[in-house]
Amino acid sequence: MNFGRIVTAMVTPFNQHGQLDLVATKDLVQHLIANGTDALVVAGTTGESPTLSTQEKLLLFKTVVETVDGQIPVIAGTGSNNTNASIELTKQAEEIGVDAIMLVVPYYNKPSQEGMFAHFSAIANETKLPVMLYNIPGRSAVNMSVETTLRLAQVSNIVATKEASGDLEAMATIIEHAPEGFSLYSGDDSLTLPILAIGGTGVVSVASHIVGSEMQQMVRNYQSGQVTASAMQHRQLVPVMKSLFMAPNPTAVKAALEMKGIKVGSVRLPLVPLTAEQQQELQTVVHPTMNFFVS
Repeated sequence: MNFGRIVTAMVTPFNQHGQLDLVATKDLVQHLIANGTDALVVAGTTGESPTLSTQEKLLLFKTVVETVDGQIPVIAGTGSNNTNASIELTKQAEEIGVDAIMLVVPYYNKPSQEGMFAHFSAIANETKLPVMLYNIPGRSAVNMSVETTLRLAQVSNIVATKEASGDLEAMATIIEHAPEGFSLYSGDDSLTLPILAIGGTGVVSVASHIVGSEMQQMVRNYQSGQVTASAMQHRQLVPVMKSLFMAPNPTAVKAALEMKGIKVGSVRLPLVPLTAEQQQELQTVVHPTMNFFVS
């Protein structure tokens, strides 16, 4: 399955009482589609999945699937550190009509490589949906090895991995030895161009909420051989990408969306809003009239 180049890890909009805001969710989906998003990850880390109940996740999946209406793929974040719970949520998401699922490396439990293989295989075997793996050692406290990723890539419906290890050497090895049709996505916005350069497919992005069209332009330039222009655009986007991680994700990107007039609300505890100083710093980079790629 082709998820495209720029996949947005979508924030979850909340109202002023901290509840799901489904109207704002629909508006956000339309904004993202209009601004270069090729596919959506719903209820991932950026979607504040640790603070969403199962019922909230299912309502979010349903709302996004209905709003997208087949325009782009919807990838449901159904992974957790509980294999049986992930299987159950995956089955429910499949019934709702999502196009694929994303499964994070189990966090906190610190499974062995064999444990990771068994966990992902067990979930993949219980669904017909395409599966994207998600390796993020900074959050899960364990790193999925190249060998385990390549072993899982042999499972027929495990079709992609989101790599947030930052290890380009490991990613190059995965790309080199994975079966045909297996895609590797960057889990870090700032590595989008380097990962394309070593044969990766694209990025699962946070910055695309704000600069999705610009990121698509950068990718198109790279693909059409305008490497120098693409590299310059990448460098121009780095300050935005960096600013969106000045506080624990998705605190800054939610604030940035609000600055651009896109209502998504604040974050849920244990995350807290940006300080006044951070808001000011973010506003120097992200503002409604910002103009990118001016030479």
